Amino acid sequence: MHDGIVIGEGVLLDARPAGFISRTLAVLLDLITLGALVITLLLLAIPWLTEQLLRGEPGFDALLITNLAVTIAVMVGVPTAVETLTRGRSLGKLAAGIRVVRDDGGPIRFRHAFVRALVGIFELWLTLGFLAVITSLINRRGKRLGDLAAGTYVVRVRGGHTPSAPVVMPLELAAWADTTDMRRLPDGLALAARQFLGRAHKLAPQSRHRLADDLAGRIEPYVAPGPPVGTHPEAFLHAVLAERRLREEDAARLRQSRADQHASLLHRLPYAVPDLRD
Repeated sequence: MHDGIVIGEGVLLDARPAGFISRTLAVLLDLITLGALVITLLLLAIPWLTEQLLRGEPGFDALLITNLAVTIAVMVGVPTAVETLTRGRSLGKLAAGIRVVRDDGGPIRFRHAFVRALVGIFELWLTLGFLAVITSLINRRGKRLGDLAAGTYVVRVRGGHTPSAPVVMPLELAAWADTTDMRRLPDGLALAARQFLGRAHKLAPQSRHRLADDLAGRIEPYVAPGPPVGTHPEAFLHAVLAERRLREEDAARLRQSRADQHASLLHRLPYAVPDLRD
């Protein structure tokens, strides 16, 4: 099993499930923030509520329903709005360095945030988080009931960087790559190939071979002539990216050389007048 999600572009997202301590810290910070917001609103409303009760209108039941509606709106509406607008990062999650994503690794939307917040009333507030703790400890991805219902889970967005494998030119393809004509690759396709090669060793063999075939097939139309018969897809990707990098470096050096020459001509005195600095 690899620590990530493979998406359609053949990119392995570094989306490891967040640790229990990180999730717990984020939930506690969020609950404290929301609790403080609810208490603040109630304290601000006490003078108005007292005045209404003394007048006898509206009735006590109506005030109770109003307070309950406001409390639920804060518990559901605020988390839903925050996670929707920030694509899964509340104040607590921002502090803990984690984010809520869909099961396929994509950013959550309103529906996911709303379901999480709605279920959270029961598993976070009414059970004081006990049910959420038990569920997240049992689930392999640390999901609570809200995540199971919404199809989401929490991933780390900070932490140690895992070095990726370098792109190297296969010796058997060096001569072919040096003489081939390579058109410019779309940025998204080049990035997908680079990230795939960097994380290929973490993929299951079957998925690794399938993604390598797919990326090689998408890149081959930009290369002429094609690779020798029998070339392994990953070797082909390494050769194309390595040659592409080499040619970009050569072009950069040529541009710098020309810029230096132009700068020298601009600073040279005209009509063969000797420069006293020489």
